[in-house]
Amino acid sequence: MLNEISMKLNADQLIQMALREDISWEDVSTNAVMPQAKAGAVDLICKQDGIIAGLPVYARVFQLLDPETVVEFHCQDGDPVKKGQLLAVVRGDIRVLLSGERVALNYLQRMSGIASYTHAVAQLLSGSKTTLLDTRKTTPNCRIFEKYAVRIGGGSNHRYNLSDGVMLKDNHINAAGGISQAIRMAKDYAPFVRKIEVETETLEQVQEAVEAGADIIMLDNMTPETMEKAIALIGGRAETECSGNVTRENIARLVDLGVDYISSGALTHSAPILDISMKNLRAE
Repeated sequence: MLNEISMKLNADQLIQMALREDISWEDVSTNAVMPQAKAGAVDLICKQDGIIAGLPVYARVFQLLDPETVVEFHCQDGDPVKKGQLLAVVRGDIRVLLSGERVALNYLQRMSGIASYTHAVAQLLSGSKTTLLDTRKTTPNCRIFEKYAVRIGGGSNHRYNLSDGVMLKDNHINAAGGISQAIRMAKDYAPFVRKIEVETETLEQVQEAVEAGADIIMLDNMTPETMEKAIALIGGRAETECSGNVTRENIARLVDLGVDYISSGALTHSAPILDISMKNLRAE
């Protein structure tokens, strides 16, 4: 989770990059209307129902610009929020409130949108044995934020990056010369604590993956009927993951299959933002 330690170790440099992208050397607009420091406050207001996520990141944007900035939250990550709800009050130098506004909102809107979309999809799996997973289809340099938002929304994280686990996809299999060869090579190379996941597209590939000792077998872009046959073929000898263009609109057809995991890139690459704004700036 994004606690103080992980924020300083992992997130701060990414937030600073975002701030540098938005402020090359000065905020011309703010410096024009606010040449001197002045204490002020601004309200953070929700404009759309959803699940809030990214509040620590939102606050960190302002605190990196000025450690004296204070954010008084009226909710916490994971809470359902409503249109018109006051989420927070930010107090500090008005110049900081103005200059940090867009970057802070970009993070909060994006992360809350992912959490809201993930929550809606996870609800469709409620009561089943299936765990909802994200993918590596994330915005460059925003993976830590987007995968955190998935968890806040009720989903779970697949591997974080290429160093985090073994997944043998079609091109890995082609490079190795086949599924059996790829699994054998992965077992020889990877630490013994790593599970080995293999992507399959046909029942023949599923059979080969089972016989070669795969720990997790991904059923990629198969019809529900083919996946049902594949699950029966696996017979509990490996964990199962369903993947391939899974969205909120079509996930219901997969619920009754009984797969262990369903992964969906849409959680991060297709979630719309949650509309949130900063209003009522005033001097204090």
